[in-house]
Amino acid sequence: MAKGYRPVDRDQPFLFPPDMREWLGPDHPVWLVIGVVEDHLDTSAFHACRKTGGAGAAGYDPDMLVSVLVWAYAHGVRSSREIERLCATDVAFRVICAGNLPDHATVARFRAQFPGAVAVFFAQVLALCARLGMGKLGTVALDGMKIAASASKAANRTEDGLRKLAEQAVAAHAATDAAEDELFGAGRRGDEVPEEAWSPRRRDERIRRALAELEAERTAAQAAEQARAEAYRVRRRAGERAGCPPASVAVEMAQENLAQVRARQQATIEDWHARNAASLAATGHPLRGCPPVPADRHCRVKQAEAKLAATKARAAEAGRKAAAREANRKGPGPVRNITDPDSRLMPVRGGGFIQGYNAQNVTGEDGLIIATELTDDPVDGAWFGPMLAKAAGAAALIAAHRPAAGPEPDGIGLALADAGYCSQANLTCPGPDRLIAVGKGRDLEKAARDPDGNGPGWGGPAIQAMRERLKTPAGIAAYRQRGHIAETPHGHIKHNMGLRQLSVRGKRKAAAEWTFAAAVHNLFKALTAGQLTSQALTALTQTPA
Repeated sequence: MAKGYRPVDRDQPFLFPPDMREWLGPDHPVWLVIGVVEDHLDTSAFHACRKTGGAGAAGYDPDMLVSVLVWAYAHGVRSSREIERLCATDVAFRVICAGNLPDHATVARFRAQFPGAVAVFFAQVLALCARLGMGKLGTVALDGMKIAASASKAANRTEDGLRKLAEQAVAAHAATDAAEDELFGAGRRGDEVPEEAWSPRRRDERIRRALAELEAERTAAQAAEQARAEAYRVRRRAGERAGCPPASVAVEMAQENLAQVRARQQATIEDWHARNAASLAATGHPLRGCPPVPADRHCRVKQAEAKLAATKARAAEAGRKAAAREANRKGPGPVRNITDPDSRLMPVRGGGFIQGYNAQNVTGEDGLIIATELTDDPVDGAWFGPMLAKAAGAAALIAAHRPAAGPEPDGIGLALADAGYCSQANLTCPGPDRLIAVGKGRDLEKAARDPDGNGPGWGGPAIQAMRERLKTPAGIAAYRQRGHIAETPHGHIKHNMGLRQLSVRGKRKAAAEWTFAAAVHNLFKALTAGQLTSQALTALTQTPA
């Protein structure tokens, strides 16, 4: 028999003032986030930011705003308008705000001030994780992750395209000025709105900046080529071994060599005739032997002429191939994005490109990102040394905050990286022991199963030694950890946190947002691993840092 239903009376007032702590149970993670930010992290860098409220009103507590953003990023929410909505409707967000409901403009302004404070926040979270016993550094892995920028590939323009846009902008401004002069007169009225107010996106400025960057890159490349050519000329003229000449001076050097060889032979001929004339005058007899052959018939001159002809042929062939590549090129060549000029076209796995950045991350065995850097470099190789140096600094920070009784070593034991980082320089630069793949994973596994089946491959001595090391059972077993250590945080950030595209533009702000997301990843890694609990926080409160 039905017992009826519970009454739904939305007009029933609260009999007592509601206690916000009863809205969510004491074991809800939001309380841990609030406790960590307010009691265990130094957020003074955020407090030093500009005012967080409207004109003439008290500002919002930066600790509260940091907690809101940490919770939002952990749950895949980055839109400031969506955060504003959730602060009014979602219980966890309302608990964090404690009745203070920041609007989307406040959230956006606060996030725009991240670049000056996020690096400290990331280090603070890493130190907290170390105090909780995390930060396993026996084996770390370095990997890059392409992440989309807040810009479209369709906004890329070549140098010619940027020039046309700039010309159109100048023409449009001139037409606007002429129309306003006709309407209001040539003089200023005195009440005009400042340019930064009516044009917050400053599109013209971004076009000029993108065009300047392309011109600077072209000028730098030309200067570098000229410097290499001049250095080669200096070495050649000093009689040093100079190797192969740069393509830009190969013909010039071959012509100079021919002129020198011909001049030496001509000097030999003139010297013989002078000595022969002297002998006839003194003894009446000519010199013994045949006179030197004419310069054009001398073997060395012919060799130099053949070398010059071959060099000209190679230069012509190189020019023909360059013209063919230009004619058959699928892409537009060097481009810049007029929405986010700092972003670049990045190749992604499976083919194609995205407009974005390349995040370099060093991850420990327990999934903590110990060092991170957002770059605009499409390739990874140049970042091995700098990231290892940052990881060494992070290892020192972790060692300084780790409990004294911890069994973990203070430094990095072994660094792993894929074939994108393989180079003689990266294998021999200072730092911890390392395993860098010399090919694709399937090729490494095949070589390890049959160590004697493959002959020497490409690369210098260090690469050959690494190839042999990866064939050993110990080497391949250690390298197999790379995928799990390096790729798991990337998958978590992209799929679980939903961070597939950055929300802000410009490398400085984008790097700050990425670093903040990495810090949130670390904080929730400690939570899901069971290291971050209310009991642990209580113990940390009683133990000085």
